[in-house]
Amino acid sequence: MFRRNVNTTIQNKGRYRKMKLLMHTCCAPCSVYCIDSLRSEGIEPTVYWYNPNIHPYMEYKARRDCLKEYTQSIGVQAIFEEEYGLDKFCKNVIGNLKTRCTDYCYRVRLEQTAKYAKEHGFDTITTTLFVSPYQKHEELRQIAEEIAKKYELNFLYRDFRVGFREGQAKARELGLYMQKYCGCIFSEEDRYAKQIEKDKEIS
Repeated sequence: MFRRNVNTTIQNKGRYRKMKLLMHTCCAPCSVYCIDSLRSEGIEPTVYWYNPNIHPYMEYKARRDCLKEYTQSIGVQAIFEEEYGLDKFCKNVIGNLKTRCTDYCYRVRLEQTAKYAKEHGFDTITTTLFVSPYQKHEELRQIAEEIAKKYELNFLYRDFRVGFREGQAKARELGLYMQKYCGCIFSEEDRYAKQIEKDKEIS
């Protein structure tokens, strides 16, 4: 049985071998520091795009295409799992929008990441979501650990938040597409919540 290991090697039945890491990736800017940091440790991640929570479609496409270009430019292997799921997403979160991140967004993406990893010979998973100071970090960590255990995979935890500003600055220098909200249509609405209230007062 695998054991979690923070080094670049994985122990299985007394033998050591190179970690095969599949990293769920939400966008190019968030991947910048994560990839740089992991490479500095001698870990070469494979990027995995699966984000049916990103809407509308042109936003989904902009983030996906930017990630494709960026990973190609730095020589990182990337896998793109296409699923634009606005209808399915809404049906799954409409019951309680306040907990949509932990109840659905984190889970559906990490579950698919783990499933792909298990089916394609990866032994470890992580996610670029850990770089964002705006995510529910501890809840995300618990969900990732739970799903990794379910699929008998290792979960590589790194608090990438220490490099968030650095990564964002580098992303801007590189001219990467910088999104303005987390991803789903409800987070886009949240972005303008204060302005909406002000408009109501004026009218």
